[in-house]
Order: sequence, then C-alpha cells, then structure tokens
Amino acid sequence: MSAPPLLQAEGLSRTYPLSGGRRLRAVDGIDLRLARGETLAVVGESGCGKSTLGRLLLRLEEADAGRILLDGTDLRGLRGAALRDMRRRVQVVFQDPYGSLNPRERIRDALVRPMLLHRLCGRAEAERRAAALMERVGLSPAQLDRLPHQFSGGQRQRIAIARALSVGPELIVCDEPVSALDVSVQAQVVNLLQDLQRERGLALLFISHDLAVVRHLAHHVAVMYAGRVVETGPAAALFADPRHPYSRALLAAAPRTDTGPRPPV
Repeated sequence: MSAPPLLQAEGLSRTYPLSGGRRLRAVDGIDLRLARGETLAVVGESGCGKSTLGRLLLRLEEADAGRILLDGTDLRGLRGAALRDMRRRVQVVFQDPYGSLNPRERIRDALVRPMLLHRLCGRAEAERRAAALMERVGLSPAQLDRLPHQFSGGQRQRIAIARALSVGPELIVCDEPVSALDVSVQAQVVNLLQDLQRERGLALLFISHDLAVVRHLAHHVAVMYAGRVVETGPAAALFADPRHPYSRALLAAAPRTDTGPRPPV
C-alpha cells in the first residue's frame, strides 16, 4: 500500500488451550496493513482464524502477542477514555443480522444510544441524525420505532451498518456481513458499503469466504490458512496470478459468477 496505514497488525497471535494439554494457535504471527479509504479483504476457509483475527483487532478478545496500531497508537495498551474513543473510531458489522440487534430495543434507541454514549451530540440532534442514517441506508425514518423482528435480514444488516456509522468511525470491521443474506440482497449491501466508503473515506476490513464478493469490493486481499496469512497483495494481481498453492486452490474451488452491471441499492 502506498498510503500510510490507518490500521496495522504486527506479529499478532492468539492461542487456545485444548484437552490433553494441547494448544490451538488460531492466529499465528499475523502482519497486516490497511490504509484509509481502502478495503482489505481477509479470506480463507472456515476455521482458518479470520474471524478470530477480527475479534482481536476489535479487542473483543485479547491477543497473546503482537501489536495492533491505529494511527501509530498500540490499541492493546488502551484503557478508560482512550479505549472508548478507539471503540468509536473502529466499529463492526457482524455476520448475523438476527443476533446483532437487541430484539427488545427499538431501532431508534439502537441508533441514538451510541451517539449519546460517546457524547457526540444531544438527544434532539441524535434523533435527527438517526433519521438521516435510516434514509441513507435505504430505509424510512418512519420505521425507527419498530423492533428488529419487523425487518427482513437485509434490512437488519442495513440497520447494523447505520448503527456503526452513527458514531463517525474511520474503520469498520465487516465479519462475513453478507453471507447470511440472499444473493440479490448481498449485492445491495455490498454496493451500499462501497458507496458509503467513497462518501466518508471509510476503511473496511472485510472478512469473507466469498471470493466473488471480495473480487468486487476489495482493494487488497490477505489469504489466511491455518492461522497464518500465506499471501497478501492487490486484489487484481492476486486474482490474476495467485502465488501460494493455497491461494491457487482457493480460487480454483470458487464458483464462477456472472460479472454484469451493478444491481440497484
């Protein structure tokens, strides 16, 4: 990458104890760089460690070793107000649009509460911003007082994106954000993420096993296998000429898809 990294991982590792004294090294000495306004896709088969990597970068789990740098500051040492600010700057959209929203919380509160928690504005302004966010992700402000079960999976994922945007993040970690959705809805959500990235200069860490989506979305790709990154590079170059045997096998196994015009968001 030519631009200075917004996010950088150096030697990041995470090990879990198993029965019989064995240990599973789920993330093994990973180095990554992600520039502002770009998308880095982390790809690999189920169980390769990519979602664990995402949780480490978000500090939802603590790494055993290594550094996580955001604008040069090591996130692993942050506490108190500094950690809260990091959580504002780095947001997440999870895979499950059904489990990532509180089933008893109105959408209005799901969008307004983070703004108040981070003291970004008063209640009236937060309400105005929540309505604007609903419109931006293709939903109606009239739906703000509904509960999550009153929305489809694709609509819930749009709400999850709006919630992430509510605090003005610089980076969003997207952990398999479209894998639970129908193909037509996947395209709409991916297009929405791309449009929001261009508008707001967002960096996206996009964790996925779907290479068709990654080809469409990513600027750079990191291929994970057995807890390690085995190949990284610009997306176009990696798809055209993968160097590592696992990368070649992954691409060979991917279904061919029609690359037609973008469906509407």
